[in-house]
Amino acid sequence: MPIYEYLCQDCTKRNAILTLNPHRLDPVQCRHCGSSKMTRLLSRFSAPKSEEARLESLADPATLGGLDESDPQSVARLMKKMGQELGEDVSDVEAMLDEPGGGDAGLDQADDL
Repeated sequence: MPIYEYLCQDCTKRNAILTLNPHRLDPVQCRHCGSSKMTRLLSRFSAPKSEEARLESLADPATLGGLDESDPQSVARLMKKMGQELGEDVSDVEAMLDEPGGGDAGLDQADDL
């Protein structure tokens, strides 16, 4: 059951349409304005990477370009990116970034250990 994306020619909004039978495409209407002047778009897709490819992309020096080791928020952003790439739960890193001061207090306490 593919999901096709369309662009409404009248209101210029995108519409995602679930198609139950891809061999029989029914006429589509814009969910926003009701127009039937729709143009089908090419949807984005993702290609799965192997674990080795993910680790290689993280080791690429180009990914460390914006890293400031003395800035806890910069390090937390890198940790979040690495966690997402490896499929880990990054909610604790996101919580650190949302704290006042960007999680400075939590990182200072870890240094005291």
